[in-house]
Amino acid sequence: MKTKAVRLYGKMDLRLEEFELPEIQDDEILVKIITDSICMSTYKAAKLGSDHKRVPKNIAQEPIIVGHETAGIIEKVGAKWAHRYKVGAKFALQPALNYKGSMASPGYSYRYCGGAATYAIMPHEVMELDCLLEYKGDAFFMASLAEPMSCIIGAFHASYHTTMGSYEHKMGTLPGGTMAILAGAGPMGLGAISYALQLEHRPRRLVVTDIDDGRLARAASLFPPAEQKKRGVDLVFINTATISDPVARLIELNEGTGYDDVFVFAPVAPVVEQGDAILGKDGCLNFFAGPVDSQFSAKVNFYNIHYGATHIVGTTGGNTDDMREALSLSEQGRINPAVMVTHVGGLDSAAEATLHLPDKPAGKKLVYTGISMPMTAITDFKQLEETDARYARLAVLCDKYQGLWNAEAEQYLLEHWPAI
Repeated sequence: MKTKAVRLYGKMDLRLEEFELPEIQDDEILVKIITDSICMSTYKAAKLGSDHKRVPKNIAQEPIIVGHETAGIIEKVGAKWAHRYKVGAKFALQPALNYKGSMASPGYSYRYCGGAATYAIMPHEVMELDCLLEYKGDAFFMASLAEPMSCIIGAFHASYHTTMGSYEHKMGTLPGGTMAILAGAGPMGLGAISYALQLEHRPRRLVVTDIDDGRLARAASLFPPAEQKKRGVDLVFINTATISDPVARLIELNEGTGYDDVFVFAPVAPVVEQGDAILGKDGCLNFFAGPVDSQFSAKVNFYNIHYGATHIVGTTGGNTDDMREALSLSEQGRINPAVMVTHVGGLDSAAEATLHLPDKPAGKKLVYTGISMPMTAITDFKQLEETDARYARLAVLCDKYQGLWNAEAEQYLLEHWPAI
């Protein structure tokens, strides 16, 4: 059967094409993709091309399908998996495979498996690693966003603290501790805020920094500090670009001491160094944002590492348990990944949106792969209603949910926009 997909041929060379998929093998599964949210990691793969660790060297001859934050419906099941997977079932994908030491991953490495497509073939290793997960929720986009949320969850689980006089590492952020999320008003930072605030032993203080007043205002509207205060969390949003000495101010906000947990959400040396400087005793810095530059570095205070037991960790992606946790928390309403989404579009908008991701900073750009639609900001729906009444309806549906994308809006979109 034919599929339409965005394929990578070389550095910054993404093409939307229609081509024939082969018949699936007995150990493969054919899926219909409904949603794929665009990740900065896909931009990095496009920028680096075959220099990327996960991208094959021969993409000029055998291009790969991009996209890995994927959800949809199982269309056809190979005989090997007939006992386990059912046609018509909804799925979410955990793309962070580790199959026999290979770095191959959907959205980076496969000719016929990637999220920016109408149909794709799941290779046998996805099922063997239990990475094709059942999704029981209503909205497909929430299943797509479970993947970036799993990366956030994995980062929280990878942070750790120590016990003086022993060699025991206590995994996870410090219960009831103090936390700073630097460069945290972007999509992944908002996801991290949502996750941190739902923890049973949430931090007693959470400081979120950014350098954009608009992003900070949106974050504060989504997570009102007054409401969090009632739940025992001192939540503070601060623009460090307007402060002459950000480190001193951040320490002051934490009652004159360093933080237990610091997350860095931008691969910017001064931000990393800022995070290192505000660590308290036994403080853990989690470098979340992956750089494009393989030589990226920043200064670290080794005096504090030695005498203050500060430490640094970094993660890339989450594992299957993290993905299941993300799906479960979303289904329970304990986290709301929709806070990450600011734009919605069809498959015909995906290539351009990916290539210009850093040029047009915003939240997550969500792609509905079966429709044709320009990549459109949710905040522009009302303006566009003058020329297209469908946008007026989307605006009303989003206004019902604090201006956020939601299951009702998704259903309306799928019913009223033309097929790609």
